[in-house]
Amino acid sequence: MQIRKIYQNVNPGLLYEDVKEFATKQGLIVYEENLQTYSIPTDSSSFITRGSIIFRGKDKPSETTECLRAHIEGSEKSNTKLILDINTDLLHQDKVTALQSDLNFIFGSYET
Repeated sequence: MQIRKIYQNVNPGLLYEDVKEFATKQGLIVYEENLQTYSIPTDSSSFITRGSIIFRGKDKPSETTECLRAHIEGSEKSNTKLILDINTDLLHQDKVTALQSDLNFIFGSYET
């Protein structure tokens, strides 16, 4: 299952940290994370941030299969894109719904 969202005027670093917090609240463990920021060549005062977070289940942290992967890319001066790749065999629908609910509550008004 894949969820895609586009937010306007949202700091990608803030979205990155909130996705991480909301997923761990649902009992997931951060397995791997990466956050990078790049300056835009035509405007040195603007930056693009890209990040990814891989989560595994708390009950099976040694399992090599990820249950959630989040990709975030964007700029706070324009759009920030979020893709959630969800393994529904390992992550129950109630946890996915709760994660979406938290994201919608905080960032829903910024969604395009």
